[in-house]
Amino acid sequence: MSEYSYRLAEQSDIQAITDIYNAAVVRGGSSADTTPRTYEQRRAWVESHHDPYAVFVIEAPTDGGGRQVVGFSALSVFYDRAGYDGVTDLAYYIDPAWQGRGAGTFAVSKLLEECRRRGMRKACGIIFADNAGSIALMRRFGFSRFGLMPSAATDSTGTMRDMSYWYLDL
Repeated sequence: MSEYSYRLAEQSDIQAITDIYNAAVVRGGSSADTTPRTYEQRRAWVESHHDPYAVFVIEAPTDGGGRQVVGFSALSVFYDRAGYDGVTDLAYYIDPAWQGRGAGTFAVSKLLEECRRRGMRKACGIIFADNAGSIALMRRFGFSRFGLMPSAATDSTGTMRDMSYWYLDL
């Protein structure tokens, strides 16, 4: 995992964020968006994150010595009411070419560091119940499942999926 780095997302990262997210949408199984998002929609989403919430990019080295965005992650509002301040919804998406290479583990590790640094008290993950990779990450980092909503969301493939809800006290 030492090959990866992370930083706050910048305007210049929005195309990579859009491409990585849309790959997940088209593939199905990790987003309830049923059609790809536009650059402008992703830009608005990134810009909607205000401190203590944020969007980050995960980078890996290129053969030429530079860095490339291979994923992104976010700390987002869990529920938009003041009583939920300090509770965040985690999200992370990894470029398909980089999945299974530790980038997701790196992303969740860094998100949890950011949660603690930003004074969050709980982190939540809302995941399709059959997304084995993300469920394994939740378990690996000590999250507890607190709910299951059957037949809650459809993905781009038209598959109706159950949603699982996870939390971690920070």
